[in-house]
Amino acid sequence: MAYTTLVTVETLARHLDAPDWVICDCRHELTNYHAGRRACKQSHIAGARFLHLDEDLSGPKTGANGRHPLPHPITLTLRLGALGIDNAKQVVAYDASGGSVAARLWWMLRWVGHARVAVLDGGWDAWIKAGQPVTAEPPAIRPTTFNPNLQPRQAVDTAFVAAHLNHPEVCVLDARSPERFRGENETLDPVAGHIPGAVNRFFKLNLDETGCFKPAAGLKREFTDLLGHRPGAGIVHQCGSGVTACHNLLAMEIAGLTGSLLYPGSWSAWVSDPSRPVAKGAV
Repeated sequence: MAYTTLVTVETLARHLDAPDWVICDCRHELTNYHAGRRACKQSHIAGARFLHLDEDLSGPKTGANGRHPLPHPITLTLRLGALGIDNAKQVVAYDASGGSVAARLWWMLRWVGHARVAVLDGGWDAWIKAGQPVTAEPPAIRPTTFNPNLQPRQAVDTAFVAAHLNHPEVCVLDARSPERFRGENETLDPVAGHIPGAVNRFFKLNLDETGCFKPAAGLKREFTDLLGHRPGAGIVHQCGSGVTACHNLLAMEIAGLTGSLLYPGSWSAWVSDPSRPVAKGAV
């Protein structure tokens, strides 16, 4: 069976020794560059390979492509192969931040044509709460080859967003907090506000009180109430730097609302050019 959105703690526990499963630790703190790697070294799910948001899940910054631009797909696939991930593996990603970074890896693997990837529902916290085993032992990795099948239509660039401002068939969905969306308390980017015409869906609304994703039916109702019945290709996800936007994209896939798009550069790329329009306040 292929898992393509979420995997429960119980399911992952049953597959810890499965040779065709690979676990990826994506823990990260924006304010502490080394925190995720340090945490993984101290304790992780057995067999987990660490991927750093800035080093593995992002590419070089140009000043115009945002704070977490996508790496070149070949760079990504070489890294996947070095970690023992090939096209036959079931990949499970986890973090300790509600799935926000794990969802980035989930989306990136789909971007290079790998459908057998899922996020551990509840992440590290759920694994620990369930009393599942952890270890400090480094994983035994057998490098392999990952053959990409790039899916370029899953992402759009700044030019696309600029050309579709307030377009009736395209809705930009901003995953940042309501305060940042309104242009208040901006601490990460040099300009506050949001892309004109965008609507706000804070990614944390996808989770229940336990830190797991809400049921599919509830997510579908919430997204439909916000977005109407637009086709997936009419939804463009963004956030500050293209990371938490993937959380909303994953939530929509869980809900059966498939095919929506990612704007990887997001707000940080949008405001790199001061001539681009900026909106403030609630929609």
